[in-house]
Amino acid sequence: MPGPSIKICGVTTRDALSATIEAQASHVGFNFFPPSPRFLALADAPALAMQAEGRLTRVGVFVDADDAALGDAVAAARLDAIQLHGKEDPARAAAIRTRFGKSVWKVISVAGPGDVAKADAYAGVADFILFDAKTPKGAALPGGLGLAFDWDLLRAYKGPLPWGLAGGLSPANVAEAVRGTGTSLIDVSSGVESAPGVKDADRIRTFCFNARTA
Repeated sequence: MPGPSIKICGVTTRDALSATIEAQASHVGFNFFPPSPRFLALADAPALAMQAEGRLTRVGVFVDADDAALGDAVAAARLDAIQLHGKEDPARAAAIRTRFGKSVWKVISVAGPGDVAKADAYAGVADFILFDAKTPKGAALPGGLGLAFDWDLLRAYKGPLPWGLAGGLSPANVAEAVRGTGTSLIDVSSGVESAPGVKDADRIRTFCFNARTA
């Protein structure tokens, strides 16, 4: 059985992108949420988009963004997919998919079984579900905090859409996560950093190796 797809999220520099490519990841995440320490300015996006061309699937990460912001980022970063990490409901996901003609990923924040079931509402309006850990009330960011949830909640999940796993993943636990959930994609950000927003090439390499050989 082939290993899962691997997304390194929150890449902001050419060096980090080079490490992602060399580690044979499949996807790169460009974060367009300004409060994040991994925020990618539009002016810096075209160079990274060109570097990733033909090597990685480019996924833009957004939190309740309007159409203008989405359009600017889609153009600047030549996005292949739009990841919705806010409170976007199925109707909003459908509208974005129709307007931009890109694959739409919806992040579902998970703390318990009822949260996992919310993914079913996006059948037919999104293309992919990403299960992530629910952040504490009052948190400044909706993700990227290194938090995990109980992966057993996904062990028997048979939803209508393909799905991936995020939240609290690291080189140390990614193999366990892959084996325990059977996920088709794993998404990591803070787990391969030496400081918030600073990607570490060795951690990226080890993460990808451990994921593929789980």
